[in-house]
Amino acid sequence: MRALFLLTLLLVLFLAPVMGREGSGQADGVVRLLSLQTSINPVVSAHIGEHIAIANQQSERAVLLQVDTPGGLDTAMREIIQAELKSDIPIIVYVAPSGARAASAGALIALAADFVVMASGTNIGAAHPVSIGPQAGMDDVMIGKVVNDAVAYARSLAQQRGRNQEWAEQIIRDSISTSLPAALNLQVFDLVAANLSDLLTGLPGKKYLRHGQVISLDIQNAVVNSVTMNWRQEILNVISAPNVAYLLMMLGMLGIFFEISQPGVILPGVIGAISLLLAFFALQTLPVNYVGVLLILLALVLFILEVKIVSYGMLSVGGIVSMSLGSLILIDSSEPYAQISKAVIAATVASSASFFLLVTWMVARTQRRTPVSGQEGMVGERGLAVTDVSNIGKVFVHGEYWQAHSTQPIAAGEQIEVVGVGSGLQLQVRHVQIAVGEVGEGEA
Repeated sequence: MRALFLLTLLLVLFLAPVMGREGSGQADGVVRLLSLQTSINPVVSAHIGEHIAIANQQSERAVLLQVDTPGGLDTAMREIIQAELKSDIPIIVYVAPSGARAASAGALIALAADFVVMASGTNIGAAHPVSIGPQAGMDDVMIGKVVNDAVAYARSLAQQRGRNQEWAEQIIRDSISTSLPAALNLQVFDLVAANLSDLLTGLPGKKYLRHGQVISLDIQNAVVNSVTMNWRQEILNVISAPNVAYLLMMLGMLGIFFEISQPGVILPGVIGAISLLLAFFALQTLPVNYVGVLLILLALVLFILEVKIVSYGMLSVGGIVSMSLGSLILIDSSEPYAQISKAVIAATVASSASFFLLVTWMVARTQRRTPVSGQEGMVGERGLAVTDVSNIGKVFVHGEYWQAHSTQPIAAGEQIEVVGVGSGLQLQVRHVQIAVGEVGEGEA
């Protein structure tokens, strides 16, 4: 009887969760929620592309991409759009929360989605291409080609998703940004939703096209599975920020400079090398002006030369000027999100220049200091002649007896000064007149 009771209890415990789910209505599929709350870079595009592919492999109901971005790199944007267009399951772009935007590259990512949902107080648009990096000096013909290419791309996306093609062209050519009320009249988006709950109840039943077939969206009872970046992607995304990349580069140069000026310390060199490698990774995701990089490297060379060459500070001044100019033109973009803060540049240049000058001064002072050990340290030491030193004799210096040579005769007991050290540790000495009140070594 007791065994039967225990068996019944175990069955109840196992079946209770299942019965609870059946009674409350089982969830119908999964909607994968991804967040795009930063500028678009290769790390972000890799994260989004990876999870769109995983959601397709697991046959999830949809991918929901919550967007609040100022834009980003064209190459990273196109990678995200390609992942959207290849997806068999529907892609939903949700511009949220209130006050968010899908600007520049974010607007084209929204165009490529099957459904666009906007929260109140949001806007979308301003996708005019910006010439960056080596393209910064493009002539009018080349600029026209870039704009026309972007227009054709935007119109094709709008046509494929059944959106307003004229509006898609205007956000490229005229860089317009459309608020929620205006976007509603222009058929830019599909739904206004204050939160995810409104989105999940408002979108079901809407149609989307896939492989020539019209399909009805079914996410009514789906569970939202929010996915974030892993720790590796989070770190790479953080260092891809312009200010962080710039600080890493300057830290790397400081470490290399310290290691060169003080060989054997090791730790600064290791930190400098790691920082430079991370900075190089970050800079490849930014519109870098390589003249700026060369100017900063020139500043490092000038500071190192200051240690080796007596320039009375001129090399240091040149290094500070070169570092300042290089920092100002390092990032070649008119987009605020891709620029280095002027306050960060000022603080970094001031602190770096102070560090360089301090280390240079300490190294120069050490090099010019009179040696206190070894053969060079004996020069200038004073002592007593133990025997007559006409050519060769014996002296007492620094608590020891030495063989000594002098070009002038020196009588025993007279004060001598070391002027050099010859072969076989034979001292070269000269006679020194004892000033009034001066007591020579060994006379006390």
